[in-house]
Amino acid sequence: MTPPLQGAEVALPVTALPSLGPLPIPRYLEQVYWWAYVHPNAVHVFEREWLVNLILFGNYGRLRDAALDDLGETIRGRTLQVACAYGNLTPRLQQRLAPEARLDVVDILPIQLKNLGSKLGSDERIALLQGDSSSLAAADASYDQVLLFFLLHEQPEPVRRGSLAEAMRVVRPGGKIVIVDYHRPVPLHPLRLLMRSVFHRLEPYAMDLWDNEVETFLPAGQRPASITKKTWFGGLYQKLVLVR
Repeated sequence: MTPPLQGAEVALPVTALPSLGPLPIPRYLEQVYWWAYVHPNAVHVFEREWLVNLILFGNYGRLRDAALDDLGETIRGRTLQVACAYGNLTPRLQQRLAPEARLDVVDILPIQLKNLGSKLGSDERIALLQGDSSSLAAADASYDQVLLFFLLHEQPEPVRRGSLAEAMRVVRPGGKIVIVDYHRPVPLHPLRLLMRSVFHRLEPYAMDLWDNEVETFLPAGQRPASITKKTWFGGLYQKLVLVR
């Protein structure tokens, strides 16, 4: 069996944080997303199911279930979720885990790991890991599937490219990478101008996913065997399934 993440990314029980000092928080997170993820009050504000759904214009449940359905009605093998997420995505994933399955969740922010642990309870199948999505301390081909849920639009291009390269590296041949994120809406979408304004003010990297297909950011020498794409809500959201 391939060992779990090693080195600076310490495997945790889901109810605890590492006793080691945390890894440095990337500057872009502190400068751009302090209000959403880094500040201690962020969890208290955003960890509300109705608010998560409102931010996605009522599409949270649909997008969550679409991602989980591609992982499987019963999720087997080893799954890596890259970045914690507000809402009940991970608890719903937990409910689908087979008894022998394993889920690792990696995030750079201890506050987010602690919040997620409080939602999951004690579960020997799950480990929370502090680490950098663009430099995972995991062996090649060590996971059966990888999930990135509304992560890529929050990352500067170099970090996004690194995260996708790492996802491709750690998933086994024939394994899946499931990505759910923003997408360029149709030209006459009623929310097009609003979302452009929101991105300009709060999410400066998100327009990259309007202007480019996600596969643009994959490493040139590491192409997937197949890519399946589906969009929702007038094209504002997308799901990609990459098979290595």
